Amino acid sequence: MPNFDKHSPGNFVWFELSTTDPAGAKRFYSPLFGWDPQDAPMSPDMVYTTFRLKGRNVSGAYTMKAEDREMGIPSNWMIYIAVENADATVAHILEHGGNPVSPAFDIPNVGRMAVIQDPGAAVFAIYQPGKVPGVGIFAEPGAFCWADLATPDRDRAAKFYGTVFGWEFTLGKDKDPDGYLHIKNHGEFIGGMPPTHALHPSIAPHWMPYIQTADCQAQTARATELGGRVILPPVTVENQLTYSVVADPQGAVFALFAPPQ
Repeated sequence: MPNFDKHSPGNFVWFELSTTDPAGAKRFYSPLFGWDPQDAPMSPDMVYTTFRLKGRNVSGAYTMKAEDREMGIPSNWMIYIAVENADATVAHILEHGGNPVSPAFDIPNVGRMAVIQDPGAAVFAIYQPGKVPGVGIFAEPGAFCWADLATPDRDRAAKFYGTVFGWEFTLGKDKDPDGYLHIKNHGEFIGGMPPTHALHPSIAPHWMPYIQTADCQAQTARATELGGRVILPPVTVENQLTYSVVADPQGAVFALFAPPQ
């Protein structure tokens, strides 16, 4: 079993759902992935839910703020990237065209974080682990395993993330410059950027997390049974891996991923 007591800087360290209906989200994700929700009060008017799988932390969820709903922000999944020093990373991000949506701040008894908008307007968070290291399970059925950045300017994104986090970007096997671009952190494949021609012009730049499954077809069908909506039916790539894109009943989008058998 991998040790997740410490996550390498630049790796995805947490996945968090901002939802308009926490109870509805639990009714969807718990039976779909076997997640066990654990609620904890964070303030008099806020409850934070930690989802656990096999007794280990897999993700978190909270009720979307009223001001975000008024701005028309839909329910969404946020990815967190591990850093050694949140304040220094925020300063570095400012130097290279990113925009901190919030300054770095402490989450009592958890860690230190900041919400960031990259130069292309995709939003993510950085996390300096404290008492809580982050996810305790990864790349197993029911756990997150990957993340894609959808952006119309991949060159600008690669320059930004490469400078801030030290990521490398490599083309696929066919070496097509307009094909899928893989993201590597310290030699480890962690995510990618889809080709720009595959992006819908009406959809804003965003990060999309992937959740691993043993059977993408069955899991996608189960998601619809639970009230989700299929955005992209299961697609098999190179006769090996299969993925689909699904929105939960509140509209938060994620992908399902079945690795090669």
